[in-house]
Amino acid sequence: MEDVVEKIWMTPTALQRLQDELAELTRGGAQSSARARELRGLVEHAEVESKPDDGRVEPGMQVSVRFESTGREATFLLGSRALAGLDPTVEVDVYSADSPLGRALVGSTVGSTVTFTPPAGRQRVSVLAAVPFA
Repeated sequence: MEDVVEKIWMTPTALQRLQDELAELTRGGAQSSARARELRGLVEHAEVESKPDDGRVEPGMQVSVRFESTGREATFLLGSRALAGLDPTVEVDVYSADSPLGRALVGSTVGSTVTFTPPAGRQRVSVLAAVPFA
């Protein structure tokens, strides 16, 4: 059976910064360090291409939702929180696709409502928009 390796969506700037850091570690002789191994894994699994503008929620999309209980709206990039600080052009919050909200949203479409359970208790959100992050 073949192992399925999940891609990690990131901006081109974030990927370049990871590659630069890995090159610096390698030049410094630390190519076998834990950080170098982590960086190699991130770089090998990086996905940087734009997502299709099809209204489907997936990592790499800028998503807008409305929390049904409060009516509050939020717009965020669905991606890896670990990579958020690597690209200064990302001016919105980054929500992880592995968070309770992220897991509920992945695969949903604009106009749908999803339910998720954060530590504070069960909540519903409506998907207002999902566009490729630019």
